[in-house]
Amino acid sequence: MGANFGSPLFVDVIFDRNMYDILVIGGGAAGFFTAINSAEKNPSLKIAILEKGKDVLTKVRISGGGRCNVTHAEFIPQNLVKNYPRGEKELLSPFHRFMCGDVMEWFESRGVTLKTEDDGRVFPASNTSETIIKCFLEQAKLHKVELFTEQNVTDFHYNEKFWEVRATKQKFLARKLVVTTGSNPKIWKILTSLGHTIVEPVPSLFTFNTSDSFIKKLAGIAVNAEVLLRDRENKSLKIKNVSPVLITHWGFSGPAILKLSAWGARMLAEQNYQCILEVNWLVQGEETLNQEETLLILQETKEKQARKMLQNTPLFQLPRRLWGNLLQKSGVYPNELWSNLSKVQLRVLAETLTCSRFMIDGKSVFKEEFVTAGGVLLSEINFKTFESKLLKDLYLAGEVIDVDAVTGGFNFQNAWTGAYLISEAIS
Repeated sequence: MGANFGSPLFVDVIFDRNMYDILVIGGGAAGFFTAINSAEKNPSLKIAILEKGKDVLTKVRISGGGRCNVTHAEFIPQNLVKNYPRGEKELLSPFHRFMCGDVMEWFESRGVTLKTEDDGRVFPASNTSETIIKCFLEQAKLHKVELFTEQNVTDFHYNEKFWEVRATKQKFLARKLVVTTGSNPKIWKILTSLGHTIVEPVPSLFTFNTSDSFIKKLAGIAVNAEVLLRDRENKSLKIKNVSPVLITHWGFSGPAILKLSAWGARMLAEQNYQCILEVNWLVQGEETLNQEETLLILQETKEKQARKMLQNTPLFQLPRRLWGNLLQKSGVYPNELWSNLSKVQLRVLAETLTCSRFMIDGKSVFKEEFVTAGGVLLSEINFKTFESKLLKDLYLAGEVIDVDAVTGGFNFQNAWTGAYLISEAIS
């Protein structure tokens, strides 16, 4: 006798097989962390992860040059949030509940030995991201988290008491839905159709390109400097910081530039990445010299080093090559004697040292650390639980929301914190 496809029993079997207590869309850092912690807290839950690609945790694999910068050794929430151009206010309370030290303890208690480098970045001691991936896959298997790859989600909506998710290969049902898809335009489009507001994504964390001849023969030089952005009309974009600047074959990079690109992401996009970079090369310890202070030092040097050539007496601990180019940029011959410099030349040199300006005419992606500013509007999320304020039983974590950070493990920390608080809320 053939099966009675209309019988209540058959319908219940299909319903149970496809129904999950927690369904996570996105097999990345936040997705795995949500699923594993939820399963640990409540082993009776049926949990699955949907990943559109053939492989999971791809961003974990390439992050930190293949070493995976899991977090940063910053243990004060008020200081930690300062690394987030978008999300600083919203993440303060979540970081009080789960932050960097908690992440380090989480991994080490599961067999992953970590190390903290001099700049505060935290990596697996093995120096390979495969250690983190292995940990996640083992924990997911241990806690019976189901994993579905090549399941490209095409739609999801709430259906009275549960979420219905349609993917390329099959349909899934879930009591709780977690979206951790990062900067995925298709998922953002679905969320928009459900009523969420998406802040338009723009690139963050990038280097600056310039055709200025100043950078020729200076590639590889790195110095601590104060940097400031201005638009083409010379108006300050009110973004300034002191950090190492790296001169490259194409322009400027290093922590100072990456921070500028992060905090100025939207303004730079509006300017089509055409702007002016202003650099003060004279950072002395905790202090930055201004033009008048510099002029006094130059005048004193002129008196004491009168018979010496400028190129042979680099000041302010600047690399010799950089010093020589700064002399040329100020219109002074490097082989000129200090005694021959006029008051005007000294003043121009002081201005060049403290306020060099370069026309920026584009950007380049910083290695593989591609980060976007944009995503679900933060005011539409309850940051106690990371649940949507608009849609019942929908949770969002990671870069799918409008939170991004500078380099150093901070973007992963946002993912871990959001995922962990979701697991607490739904388990």
